[in-house]
Amino acid sequence: MFARQILVVEDEKILASNIRKSLQKLGYSVSEITDSGEEVIKKVAETHPNLVLINIGLAGEIDGVDVVDIIQNQFHVPVVYLTDSSEYKTLHKNQLSESFSYIAKPFLESDLHFAIEMALYKHQSEKILYEEKQRLTAIINSMGCAVIVTYANGCIRMMNPIAELITGWKQSEAFGKDLIEVVNLVDKEIGEKIENLATNVIKADEVFNLPENCTLITKDGKEIAIGDNIAPIRDHNGNISGTVLVFQDITKRKETEAQLIRNAFYDGLTTLPNRVLFLDRLRQTIERSKRRSDYYFAVLFLDLDGFKEINDRFGHGIGDDFLVAIARRLESCLRSGDTVARFGGDEFTVLLEDIKDINDATNVAKRIQDSLRLPINLNGYQLSTTASIGITWNFSNYEEPATLLRDADIAMYRAKRQGKATYAIFS
Repeated sequence: MFARQILVVEDEKILASNIRKSLQKLGYSVSEITDSGEEVIKKVAETHPNLVLINIGLAGEIDGVDVVDIIQNQFHVPVVYLTDSSEYKTLHKNQLSESFSYIAKPFLESDLHFAIEMALYKHQSEKILYEEKQRLTAIINSMGCAVIVTYANGCIRMMNPIAELITGWKQSEAFGKDLIEVVNLVDKEIGEKIENLATNVIKADEVFNLPENCTLITKDGKEIAIGDNIAPIRDHNGNISGTVLVFQDITKRKETEAQLIRNAFYDGLTTLPNRVLFLDRLRQTIERSKRRSDYYFAVLFLDLDGFKEINDRFGHGIGDDFLVAIARRLESCLRSGDTVARFGGDEFTVLLEDIKDINDATNVAKRIQDSLRLPINLNGYQLSTTASIGITWNFSNYEEPATLLRDADIAMYRAKRQGKATYAIFS
Protein backbone atom coordinates (compact mmCIF):
# COMPACT_ATOMS: atom_id res chain seq x y z
CA MET A 1 0.00 0.00 0.00
CA PHE A 2 1.43 3.37 -1.04
CA ALA A 3 1.85 6.10 1.57
CA ARG A 4 -0.41 9.05 0.93
CA GLN A 5 1.44 12.13 -0.26
CA ILE A 6 1.10 15.42 1.57
CA LEU A 7 2.32 18.77 0.33
CA VAL A 8 3.37 21.00 3.24
CA VAL A 9 3.16 24.76 2.79
CA GLU A 10 4.87 26.51 5.71
CA ASP A 11 7.25 29.48 5.68
CA GLU A 12 8.62 28.84 9.19
CA LYS A 13 11.60 26.56 8.51
CA ILE A 14 11.80 24.91 11.93
CA LEU A 15 8.05 24.25 12.10
CA ALA A 16 8.10 22.93 8.54
CA SER A 17 10.89 20.51 9.42
CA ASN A 18 9.06 19.28 12.53
CA ILE A 19 5.86 18.78 10.56
CA ARG A 20 7.76 16.71 7.95
CA LYS A 21 9.18 14.47 10.66
CA SER A 22 5.81 14.02 12.33
CA LEU A 23 4.10 13.17 9.05
CA GLN A 24 6.75 10.65 8.09
CA LYS A 25 6.51 9.10 11.54
CA LEU A 26 2.74 8.78 11.04
CA GLY A 27 3.31 6.95 7.73
CA TYR A 28 2.70 9.75 5.26
CA SER A 29 4.96 10.75 2.39
CA VAL A 30 5.87 14.44 2.29
CA SER A 31 6.19 15.33 -1.37
CA GLU A 32 7.35 18.93 -0.97
CA ILE A 33 7.75 21.78 1.49
CA THR A 34 7.21 25.20 0.02
CA ASP A 35 6.63 28.69 1.34
CA SER A 36 4.86 30.69 -1.43
CA GLY A 37 1.42 30.58 -2.94
CA GLU A 38 2.65 30.67 -6.52
CA GLU A 39 4.94 27.73 -5.89
CA VAL A 40 2.14 25.76 -4.20
CA ILE A 41 -0.10 25.92 -7.26
CA LYS A 42 2.77 24.78 -9.47
CA LYS A 43 3.65 21.86 -7.17
CA VAL A 44 0.03 20.70 -6.87
CA ALA A 45 -0.23 20.62 -10.66
CA GLU A 46 2.99 18.62 -10.92
CA THR A 47 2.73 16.14 -8.02
CA HIS A 48 -1.02 15.74 -7.48
CA PRO A 49 -0.75 15.21 -3.70
CA ASN A 50 -3.47 13.51 -1.64
CA LEU A 51 -3.69 16.52 0.67
CA VAL A 52 -2.23 19.99 1.15
CA LEU A 53 -1.28 21.17 4.66
CA ILE A 54 -1.04 24.94 4.34
CA ASN A 55 -0.23 27.93 6.51
CA ILE A 56 -3.03 30.40 5.92
CA GLY A 57 -0.78 33.40 6.50
CA LEU A 58 1.51 32.95 3.51
CA ALA A 59 3.74 35.67 2.19
CA GLY A 60 3.64 36.60 -1.48
CA GLU A 61 1.22 38.07 -4.00
CA ILE A 62 -1.35 35.30 -3.54
CA ASP A 63 -2.52 34.79 0.05
CA GLY A 64 -3.41 31.45 1.59
CA VAL A 65 -7.18 31.82 1.14
CA ASP A 66 -6.86 32.46 -2.61
CA VAL A 67 -4.41 29.57 -2.97
CA VAL A 68 -6.84 27.20 -1.25
CA ASP A 69 -9.67 28.30 -3.58
CA ILE A 70 -7.53 27.42 -6.60
CA ILE A 71 -6.40 24.08 -5.13
CA GLN A 72 -9.93 22.99 -4.24
CA ASN A 73 -11.80 24.32 -7.27
CA GLN A 74 -9.29 23.54 -10.03
CA PHE A 75 -7.43 20.49 -8.71
CA HIS A 76 -10.02 19.07 -6.27
CA VAL A 77 -7.41 18.32 -3.62
CA PRO A 78 -8.39 18.45 0.09
CA VAL A 79 -6.76 21.11 2.26
CA VAL A 80 -6.05 21.44 6.00
CA TYR A 81 -5.20 24.93 7.27
CA LEU A 82 -2.41 25.58 9.74
CA THR A 83 -3.61 28.54 11.80
CA ASP A 84 -2.93 30.55 14.93
CA SER A 85 -5.71 32.16 16.99
CA SER A 86 -5.85 35.44 15.01
CA GLU A 87 -5.95 33.63 11.66
CA TYR A 88 -8.71 31.36 12.96
CA LYS A 89 -10.90 34.41 13.57
CA THR A 90 -10.18 35.59 10.02
CA LEU A 91 -11.27 32.22 8.67
CA HIS A 92 -14.62 32.48 10.46
CA LYS A 93 -15.05 36.09 9.41
CA ASN A 94 -14.61 35.10 5.77
CA GLN A 95 -16.83 32.01 6.23
CA LEU A 96 -14.09 29.72 4.99
CA SER A 97 -13.85 27.48 8.04
CA GLU A 98 -15.42 24.04 7.92
CA SER A 99 -15.30 21.04 10.21
CA PHE A 100 -11.98 19.16 10.07
CA SER A 101 -10.50 21.74 7.66
CA TYR A 102 -8.00 23.37 10.07
CA ILE A 103 -5.65 22.70 12.98
CA ALA A 104 -4.51 25.42 15.34
CA LYS A 105 -0.83 25.90 16.18
CA PRO A 106 0.75 24.63 18.36
CA PHE A 107 -0.70 21.12 17.96
CA LEU A 108 -0.01 17.61 19.15
CA GLU A 109 1.06 14.93 16.73
CA SER A 110 -2.14 13.01 17.45
CA ASP A 111 -4.21 16.11 16.63
CA LEU A 112 -2.37 16.50 13.33
CA HIS A 113 -3.01 12.84 12.49
CA PHE A 114 -6.70 13.16 13.33
CA ALA A 115 -7.15 16.36 11.30
CA ILE A 116 -5.50 14.85 8.23
CA GLU A 117 -7.40 11.57 8.37
CA MET A 118 -10.72 13.33 8.85
CA ALA A 119 -10.00 15.71 5.96
CA LEU A 120 -9.10 12.74 3.70
CA TYR A 121 -12.19 10.81 4.79
CA LYS A 122 -14.44 13.82 4.25
CA HIS A 123 -12.95 14.43 0.79
CA GLN A 124 -13.41 10.79 -0.18
CA SER A 125 -17.02 10.78 1.04
CA GLU A 126 -17.80 13.95 -0.89
CA LYS A 127 -16.15 12.49 -3.97
CA ILE A 128 -18.23 9.31 -3.75
CA LEU A 129 -21.39 11.36 -3.17
CA TYR A 130 -20.58 13.63 -6.11
CA GLU A 131 -19.84 10.68 -8.40
CA GLU A 132 -23.09 8.99 -7.34
CA LYS A 133 -25.02 12.19 -7.98
CA GLN A 134 -23.36 12.51 -11.40
CA ARG A 135 -24.18 8.88 -12.18
CA LEU A 136 -27.83 9.30 -11.22
CA THR A 137 -28.05 12.56 -13.16
CA ALA A 138 -26.55 10.86 -16.21
CA ILE A 139 -29.09 8.04 -15.91
CA ILE A 140 -32.02 10.45 -15.55
CA ASN A 141 -30.79 12.62 -18.43
CA SER A 142 -30.38 9.59 -20.71
CA MET A 143 -33.90 8.27 -20.06
CA GLY A 144 -36.26 8.33 -23.00
CA CYS A 145 -38.98 10.06 -20.99
CA ALA A 146 -39.37 13.28 -19.05
CA VAL A 147 -38.38 13.26 -15.37
CA ILE A 148 -39.15 16.00 -12.84
CA VAL A 149 -38.07 15.70 -9.20
CA THR A 150 -39.70 17.81 -6.49
CA TYR A 151 -38.98 18.60 -2.86
CA ALA A 152 -41.41 17.52 -0.16
CA ASN A 153 -43.21 20.88 -0.46
CA GLY A 154 -44.10 20.18 -4.11
CA CYS A 155 -41.57 22.62 -5.57
CA ILE A 156 -39.30 21.58 -8.44
CA ARG A 157 -35.82 20.34 -7.62
CA MET A 158 -34.62 19.17 -11.02
CA MET A 159 -35.75 18.43 -14.59
CA ASN A 160 -34.07 16.33 -17.24
CA PRO A 161 -33.60 17.60 -20.84
CA ILE A 162 -36.69 15.79 -22.17
CA ALA A 163 -38.84 17.40 -19.46
CA GLU A 164 -37.44 20.77 -20.53
CA LEU A 165 -38.23 19.98 -24.17
CA ILE A 166 -41.82 18.84 -23.54
CA THR A 167 -42.83 21.54 -21.03
CA GLY A 168 -40.92 24.39 -22.67
CA TRP A 169 -39.38 25.29 -19.29
CA LYS A 170 -35.62 25.35 -18.60
CA GLN A 171 -34.52 23.82 -15.31
CA SER A 172 -32.95 27.14 -14.30
CA GLU A 173 -36.36 28.82 -14.77
CA ALA A 174 -38.39 26.08 -13.11
CA PHE A 175 -36.17 25.46 -10.07
CA GLY A 176 -38.03 26.22 -6.84
CA LYS A 177 -41.38 26.83 -8.58
CA ASP A 178 -44.51 24.97 -7.57
CA LEU A 179 -44.97 21.88 -9.77
CA ILE A 180 -48.43 22.99 -10.90
CA GLU A 181 -46.96 26.23 -12.29
CA VAL A 182 -44.61 24.36 -14.63
CA VAL A 183 -46.59 21.15 -15.22
CA ASN A 184 -50.02 22.58 -16.04
CA LEU A 185 -52.26 19.55 -16.49
CA VAL A 186 -55.89 19.21 -17.62
CA ASP A 187 -58.04 16.08 -17.51
CA LYS A 188 -59.68 16.23 -20.95
CA GLU A 189 -62.20 13.57 -19.96
CA ILE A 190 -63.92 15.93 -17.52
CA GLY A 191 -62.40 19.23 -18.68
CA GLU A 192 -60.94 20.10 -15.28
CA LYS A 193 -57.50 21.28 -14.22
CA ILE A 194 -55.44 18.75 -12.26
CA GLU A 195 -54.17 20.01 -8.92
CA ASN A 196 -50.57 19.68 -7.67
CA LEU A 197 -49.86 15.98 -8.06
CA ALA A 198 -46.79 16.12 -5.82
CA THR A 199 -48.83 17.35 -2.86
CA ASN A 200 -51.49 14.69 -3.44
CA VAL A 201 -48.94 11.88 -3.77
CA ILE A 202 -47.17 12.88 -0.56
CA LYS A 203 -50.48 13.13 1.30
CA ALA A 204 -51.72 9.76 0.01
CA ASP A 205 -48.26 8.12 0.26
CA GLU A 206 -48.77 6.12 -2.93
CA VAL A 207 -48.01 6.11 -6.66
CA PHE A 208 -50.50 8.02 -8.84
CA ASN A 209 -51.06 7.19 -12.50
CA LEU A 210 -51.84 10.17 -14.71
CA PRO A 211 -55.46 10.23 -15.95
CA GLU A 212 -56.17 8.47 -19.25
CA ASN A 213 -56.85 11.74 -21.08
CA CYS A 214 -54.22 13.85 -19.35
CA THR A 215 -53.11 16.89 -21.35
CA LEU A 216 -50.11 19.11 -20.59
CA ILE A 217 -50.37 22.82 -21.36
CA THR A 218 -46.81 23.85 -22.24
CA LYS A 219 -45.18 27.17 -21.43
CA ASP A 220 -46.16 28.55 -24.86
CA GLY A 221 -49.75 27.24 -24.60
CA LYS A 222 -49.40 24.12 -26.74
CA GLU A 223 -51.45 21.06 -25.70
CA ILE A 224 -49.66 17.71 -25.48
CA ALA A 225 -51.16 14.37 -24.45
CA ILE A 226 -48.95 12.78 -21.78
CA GLY A 227 -49.02 9.61 -19.70
CA ASP A 228 -47.21 7.74 -16.90
CA ASN A 229 -47.07 8.33 -13.15
CA ILE A 230 -45.78 10.23 -10.13
CA ALA A 231 -44.34 8.48 -7.09
CA PRO A 232 -43.06 9.48 -3.63
CA ILE A 233 -39.29 9.50 -2.98
CA ARG A 234 -38.08 8.14 0.37
CA ASP A 235 -34.83 8.77 2.23
CA HIS A 236 -32.80 6.04 3.96
CA ASN A 237 -35.10 6.31 7.00
CA GLY A 238 -38.22 5.72 4.91
CA ASN A 239 -39.46 9.29 5.20
CA ILE A 240 -40.88 10.98 2.10
CA SER A 241 -38.40 13.60 0.91
CA GLY A 242 -40.08 14.52 -2.39
CA THR A 243 -41.64 13.08 -5.52
CA VAL A 244 -40.57 12.00 -8.99
CA LEU A 245 -42.88 12.63 -11.95
CA VAL A 246 -42.15 10.47 -14.99
CA PHE A 247 -44.09 11.15 -18.19
CA GLN A 248 -43.85 11.04 -21.96
CA ASP A 249 -45.50 12.61 -24.96
CA ILE A 250 -48.12 10.08 -26.07
CA THR A 251 -49.61 12.19 -28.85
CA LYS A 252 -48.54 9.70 -31.54
CA ARG A 253 -49.87 6.79 -29.49
CA LYS A 254 -53.21 8.57 -29.09
CA GLU A 255 -53.32 9.28 -32.82
CA THR A 256 -52.58 5.62 -33.55
CA GLU A 257 -55.30 4.51 -31.14
CA ALA A 258 -57.75 6.94 -32.73
CA GLN A 259 -56.83 5.64 -36.18
CA LEU A 260 -57.34 2.05 -35.05
CA ILE A 261 -60.76 3.01 -33.68
CA ARG A 262 -61.62 4.73 -36.96
CA ASN A 263 -60.50 1.68 -38.91
CA ALA A 264 -62.52 -0.65 -36.68
CA PHE A 265 -65.73 1.37 -36.38
CA TYR A 266 -65.87 3.84 -39.27
CA ASP A 267 -66.10 3.50 -43.01
CA GLY A 268 -62.84 4.46 -44.66
CA LEU A 269 -64.49 6.18 -47.65
CA THR A 270 -67.41 8.14 -46.19
CA THR A 271 -66.18 8.34 -42.52
CA LEU A 272 -69.68 7.23 -41.47
CA PRO A 273 -70.04 4.56 -38.77
CA ASN A 274 -69.62 1.11 -40.28
CA ARG A 275 -71.63 -2.08 -39.84
CA VAL A 276 -69.86 -3.00 -36.56
CA LEU A 277 -70.52 0.33 -34.86
CA PHE A 278 -74.09 0.53 -36.16
CA LEU A 279 -74.93 -2.93 -34.76
CA ASP A 280 -73.40 -1.97 -31.41
CA ARG A 281 -75.48 1.22 -31.18
CA LEU A 282 -78.57 -0.68 -32.27
CA ARG A 283 -77.96 -3.28 -29.56
CA GLN A 284 -77.70 -0.54 -26.93
CA THR A 285 -80.91 1.03 -28.22
CA ILE A 286 -82.77 -2.30 -27.97
CA GLU A 287 -81.61 -2.67 -24.35
CA ARG A 288 -82.74 0.88 -23.61
CA SER A 289 -86.20 0.17 -25.04
CA LYS A 290 -86.55 -2.84 -22.72
CA ARG A 291 -86.16 -0.57 -19.70
CA ARG A 292 -88.66 2.02 -20.97
CA SER A 293 -92.08 0.99 -22.22
CA ASP A 294 -92.59 4.36 -23.93
CA TYR A 295 -89.25 4.34 -25.76
CA TYR A 296 -89.62 3.94 -29.54
CA PHE A 297 -87.00 3.75 -32.23
CA ALA A 298 -86.85 2.89 -35.93
CA VAL A 299 -84.34 1.56 -38.43
CA LEU A 300 -84.21 2.58 -42.10
CA PHE A 301 -82.41 0.35 -44.60
CA LEU A 302 -81.47 2.27 -47.79
CA ASP A 303 -80.32 0.97 -51.14
CA LEU A 304 -79.44 3.60 -53.77
CA ASP A 305 -81.38 3.24 -57.02
CA GLY A 306 -79.23 3.19 -60.15
CA PHE A 307 -75.85 3.52 -58.46
CA LYS A 308 -74.37 0.71 -60.58
CA GLU A 309 -75.11 2.68 -63.75
CA ILE A 310 -73.31 5.75 -62.33
CA ASN A 311 -70.28 3.59 -61.45
CA ASP A 312 -70.21 1.91 -64.86
CA ARG A 313 -70.64 5.14 -66.81
CA PHE A 314 -68.35 7.52 -64.92
CA GLY A 315 -65.89 5.18 -63.23
CA HIS A 316 -65.18 4.16 -59.65
CA GLY A 317 -63.49 7.48 -58.80
CA ILE A 318 -66.68 9.44 -59.51
CA GLY A 319 -68.66 6.63 -57.90
CA ASP A 320 -66.69 6.96 -54.65
CA ASP A 321 -67.06 10.76 -54.65
CA PHE A 322 -70.77 10.30 -55.21
CA LEU A 323 -71.07 8.00 -52.19
CA VAL A 324 -69.24 10.55 -50.03
CA ALA A 325 -71.62 13.29 -51.16
CA ILE A 326 -74.60 11.03 -50.46
CA ALA A 327 -73.25 10.37 -46.95
CA ARG A 328 -73.19 14.12 -46.25
CA ARG A 329 -76.76 14.47 -47.61
CA LEU A 330 -77.98 11.70 -45.31
CA GLU A 331 -76.32 13.30 -42.29
CA SER A 332 -78.05 16.59 -43.06
CA CYS A 333 -81.45 14.89 -42.91
CA LEU A 334 -81.01 13.60 -39.34
CA ARG A 335 -80.95 14.89 -35.78
CA SER A 336 -77.62 15.00 -33.92
CA GLY A 337 -78.51 11.97 -31.79
CA ASP A 338 -79.43 9.74 -34.75
CA THR A 339 -76.98 7.44 -36.56
CA VAL A 340 -76.42 6.90 -40.26
CA ALA A 341 -73.98 4.18 -41.30
CA ARG A 342 -72.60 2.79 -44.50
CA PHE A 343 -73.52 -0.87 -44.38
CA GLY A 344 -71.60 -1.81 -47.49
CA GLY A 345 -71.45 -0.88 -51.19
CA ASP A 346 -74.34 1.51 -51.84
CA GLU A 347 -76.34 0.37 -48.81
CA PHE A 348 -76.88 2.67 -45.83
CA THR A 349 -78.70 2.24 -42.54
CA VAL A 350 -80.26 4.84 -40.25
CA LEU A 351 -81.10 4.52 -36.55
CA LEU A 352 -83.72 6.96 -35.29
CA GLU A 353 -83.88 7.01 -31.49
CA ASP A 354 -86.58 8.22 -29.13
CA ILE A 355 -89.30 8.82 -31.73
CA LYS A 356 -93.00 9.35 -31.02
CA ASP A 357 -94.37 6.89 -33.56
CA ILE A 358 -93.82 5.46 -37.03
CA ASN A 359 -94.73 8.79 -38.61
CA ASP A 360 -91.44 10.25 -37.41
CA ALA A 361 -89.63 7.52 -39.37
CA THR A 362 -91.64 7.99 -42.57
CA ASN A 363 -91.09 11.76 -42.42
CA VAL A 364 -87.32 11.16 -42.31
CA ALA A 365 -87.62 8.74 -45.26
CA LYS A 366 -89.45 11.42 -47.27
CA ARG A 367 -86.86 14.04 -46.31
CA ILE A 368 -84.09 11.72 -47.48
CA GLN A 369 -85.78 11.12 -50.82
CA ASP A 370 -86.22 14.87 -51.38
CA SER A 371 -82.56 15.49 -50.53
CA LEU A 372 -81.24 12.74 -52.83
CA ARG A 373 -83.17 14.07 -55.82
CA LEU A 374 -81.20 17.34 -55.70
CA PRO A 375 -78.35 17.16 -58.27
CA ILE A 376 -74.78 16.64 -57.08
CA ASN A 377 -72.09 18.40 -59.16
CA LEU A 378 -69.04 16.11 -59.56
CA ASN A 379 -66.29 16.84 -62.06
CA GLY A 380 -68.70 18.81 -64.23
CA TYR A 381 -71.43 16.17 -64.13
CA GLN A 382 -74.86 16.75 -62.57
CA LEU A 383 -75.70 13.49 -60.80
CA SER A 384 -78.71 12.53 -58.70
CA THR A 385 -80.31 9.38 -57.39
CA THR A 386 -83.16 8.02 -55.33
CA ALA A 387 -83.30 5.27 -52.75
CA SER A 388 -85.45 2.28 -51.91
CA ILE A 389 -86.01 2.45 -48.15
CA GLY A 390 -87.23 -0.27 -45.80
CA ILE A 391 -88.48 0.78 -42.36
CA THR A 392 -89.03 -1.20 -39.19
CA TRP A 393 -89.54 -0.12 -35.61
CA ASN A 394 -89.76 -1.72 -32.18
CA PHE A 395 -93.44 -2.54 -32.20
CA SER A 396 -92.73 -6.26 -31.81
CA ASN A 397 -90.12 -6.18 -29.01
CA TYR A 398 -87.05 -7.13 -31.00
CA GLU A 399 -84.36 -8.96 -29.04
CA GLU A 400 -81.51 -9.00 -31.57
CA PRO A 401 -80.21 -6.34 -33.99
CA ALA A 402 -79.86 -8.93 -36.75
CA THR A 403 -83.58 -9.73 -36.64
CA LEU A 404 -84.56 -6.09 -36.84
CA LEU A 405 -82.18 -5.46 -39.76
CA ARG A 406 -83.49 -8.53 -41.57
CA ASP A 407 -87.00 -7.14 -41.41
CA ALA A 408 -85.84 -3.69 -42.56
CA ASP A 409 -84.02 -5.35 -45.46
CA ILE A 410 -87.20 -7.26 -46.41
CA ALA A 411 -89.15 -3.98 -46.37
CA MET A 412 -86.47 -2.34 -48.56
CA TYR A 413 -86.82 -5.02 -51.24
CA ARG A 414 -90.59 -4.60 -51.09
CA ALA A 415 -90.08 -0.87 -51.80
CA LYS A 416 -87.76 -1.69 -54.70
CA ARG A 417 -90.40 -4.01 -56.21
CA GLN A 418 -92.93 -1.20 -55.90
CA GLY A 419 -90.96 0.87 -58.37
CA LYS A 420 -88.02 2.26 -56.35
CA ALA A 421 -87.72 5.86 -55.06
CA THR A 422 -90.11 5.00 -52.26
CA TYR A 423 -90.28 3.43 -48.83
CA ALA A 424 -92.06 0.47 -47.30
CA ILE A 425 -92.79 -0.36 -43.67
CA PHE A 426 -92.27 -3.93 -42.46
CA SER A 427 -95.41 -5.53 -41.06
